[in-house]
Amino acid sequence: MSTDERLVVDLAVEGMTCASCVARVEKRLQRLPGVTASVNLPLESAHVIGTDPSVTHDDLVAAVRAAGYDARVTSPLPHVSAPAKPAAHAHAGHAPADVPTGAVAEARGAEHGVEHAMGDGGLEHALSGHSMAPGHEMDPDEDTSAPTDARGADLRRRLVVAAILTVPVLLLSMIPALQFRGWQWVVGVLALPVATWAAWPFHRAAARAARHGASTMDTLVSIGIIAATSWSLWALLLGGAGELGMTMTPTLWPRAAEGHMAVPELYFEVAAVVTTFLLAGRYAEHRSRRRAGDALRALLDLGAKEVALVVTGPDGRRTEQNVPIDRLHVGDEFAVRPGEKVATDGVVVSGSSALDTSLLTGEPVPVEVGPGDEVTGATVNSSGALVVRATRVGADTRLAQIGRLVAQAQTGKAPVQRLADRISAVFVPVVLVLALGTLVVWLATGGGAQAAFTAAVAVLIIACPCALGLATPTALLVGTGRGAQLGILIKGPEILERTRRVDTVVLDKTGTITQGRMALTDVLVPASTEVGTAEGSTTGAATTADDQQREALRFAAAVERQAEHPIGAAVVAAWDELAAAGPRGAAGVGEDGVQIGSDEVYDFSAVAGRGVVGVVRTAHSGLGLGRRVLVGRPTWLAEQGVDTAALTTGFEAAERDGATAVMVAWDGRARATLVVRDPLKDTSREAVDDLRALGLRPVLLTGDNPGAAHAVAREVGIDEVIAQVLPEDKVEAVRRLQSEGRQVAMVGDGVNDAAALATADLGLAMGTGTDVAIEAADLTLVRGDLRSAAQAIRLSRRTLRVIQQNLFWAFAYNVAAIPLAALGLLNPMIAGAAMAFSSVLVVTNSLRLRAFR
Repeated sequence: MSTDERLVVDLAVEGMTCASCVARVEKRLQRLPGVTASVNLPLESAHVIGTDPSVTHDDLVAAVRAAGYDARVTSPLPHVSAPAKPAAHAHAGHAPADVPTGAVAEARGAEHGVEHAMGDGGLEHALSGHSMAPGHEMDPDEDTSAPTDARGADLRRRLVVAAILTVPVLLLSMIPALQFRGWQWVVGVLALPVATWAAWPFHRAAARAARHGASTMDTLVSIGIIAATSWSLWALLLGGAGELGMTMTPTLWPRAAEGHMAVPELYFEVAAVVTTFLLAGRYAEHRSRRRAGDALRALLDLGAKEVALVVTGPDGRRTEQNVPIDRLHVGDEFAVRPGEKVATDGVVVSGSSALDTSLLTGEPVPVEVGPGDEVTGATVNSSGALVVRATRVGADTRLAQIGRLVAQAQTGKAPVQRLADRISAVFVPVVLVLALGTLVVWLATGGGAQAAFTAAVAVLIIACPCALGLATPTALLVGTGRGAQLGILIKGPEILERTRRVDTVVLDKTGTITQGRMALTDVLVPASTEVGTAEGSTTGAATTADDQQREALRFAAAVERQAEHPIGAAVVAAWDELAAAGPRGAAGVGEDGVQIGSDEVYDFSAVAGRGVVGVVRTAHSGLGLGRRVLVGRPTWLAEQGVDTAALTTGFEAAERDGATAVMVAWDGRARATLVVRDPLKDTSREAVDDLRALGLRPVLLTGDNPGAAHAVAREVGIDEVIAQVLPEDKVEAVRRLQSEGRQVAMVGDGVNDAAALATADLGLAMGTGTDVAIEAADLTLVRGDLRSAAQAIRLSRRTLRVIQQNLFWAFAYNVAAIPLAALGLLNPMIAGAAMAFSSVLVVTNSLRLRAFR
């Protein structure tokens, strides 16, 4: 099995309750050849990667069951790293609809003949990674990601019944004034359903683990409940506690009761109250887990469920047919009406509109799109109708990629969790030994059977590997989910600790600090030059500086429109914007269909790396009025006999300032210098300030000349610049900083940044960049806004702090609580309440990350 054909499987695992469970499942899975597994407690899932072709899905399920838990395959498809290719043949399921729909006619200006063959094809979508494999369907109560929360409903039902029965048990057991003749038998009858039916989830999980020679958190709980119930039944039936008229005055602190009981004390209330507390804690924990996963579920639910497929019928008529999304293939065209979601990633074929991308990027401003523009699935069409050609479907879409990144981050482990895992692996056996040792020591020191039993049961019940198991994954679940909502994708938990250590951030210039496209920023004309009358002027007055600038830009744009060059595109875009905002020229269309007053270009030619030249004539203005216009470098213009002296000073100043400049000339003289730059993003200065506020030292890295690099650095407030760096040298620049003892974060967006992103201690890729860069990075900023870099680091650091707080509480709780219980200072009821509270506290602390801004 090649690397590209490796098996990547997600398993839903039922019955895990603590970190010991997680460690046991991982250990069993990783005994299989070539298998690496990462088990997530809050998601109740295992992410498995296998490289040995002999390992099957059934082997994975069997390994989990051998560990004492149940499992079902939830994503059975092999991992495919390459995007789906368009099928070479026609595919199925594309029969024409009976009724033509308006979106096709409205959006399309011309017909594009696309014929689809009939058949029974279909594509299995794996958008969320939770589609079930045939033969491995799960019951809803086994899947915490299921929309219908049957498991939560079952816990709630057991909790309600247990609470109703426990209240009278507790009151009768704790308040002697309420103890009528035979009260103890009523308490026994009420407590038994609680200790058996209501506590059944604990007993079932413990029994399942015991069958495989394992012990879990449920083992402790089940033994504690059974011990308290069994002692009480013995005392009631055989120990004299069942005599009518018997009363009991228990205390919260076990040692206070020592020596005051003529008959054995009953512990029905301990079994009932502990069960109810633990059910309440388990139910609250379950609800919190679902809330923690809401962000990922919401993300995966963004995708459209149906698509209006554009098909061509036998008569050549193009119509729409609503089909399930899994019937859509690469190369298909589909319609998107106003208010609908874009079904999948694609390219606009016809129509124009504004797309609301806020659900994916967090950016509230709609994005204008038209023919040729790329669109992302799950974005919402705000206005006009579109026809889109699908370029990615199913698991290859951007939404699916985001979902996978988030899910992988949530199923991983932070290094800080590894210590907790090692401790949890031996926690339950150690607690069982401590409980037995407590019982023996109390009996050996003459403490009495009742006191010994009480202390041992308290040790069993208060021990809480649950909190240890939930400390890291719940924080990761909420933190990465919140990041996805904000357009920040964290690829793995180990990245969190790196964000705390980094002290230097290297920023690529093009596309990261700047917009990554050329734009005209200035038109420089000679300080005092008369050029006669303005083109088309009837006044005969000399042109002003504004007129000179407008005329030069107009002629330059006319010539550059014939070329294909970033500088030319910037000049043309600037003229089109100016012309659209300015006064209208002569109206009307000539007999040849050309707009009267528009510019025509003849005898165009381009000299690579030097410039362009053409004869510009205003349409319908008569013969002999054309001008030979040249646009290019001064040295080339001089070779053409053009006088450039009047513009040399401004040209050189612009170049020193980091801009790219060309001159436009006609009639033997340079008329203007066109200054073109890659403009800064509006938010770059604010983003650099935000990074500084986090204690990071910004460094600008670029292949530009030092003048251009320092000019950009000054504008955004960066002091350290590394300029004239070739793409292959960016890695060396990062390594050089690391050799100085710095922990380096790198922010980039291009293919030439990918190696540097992978080399840096922390790589952040702009989501607007290339797939290669995004794949190499640790964090992806979906919005392409540099401010998200600081936000991503803050979120990662905040998540790490929450994990550390959770682990501290879990360790501190167990270190303090177990000795107290062993010394007989805690009643088992208090122990049960404290144990449930510790788990809920950890989850609640993690949920604070939902409020991150």
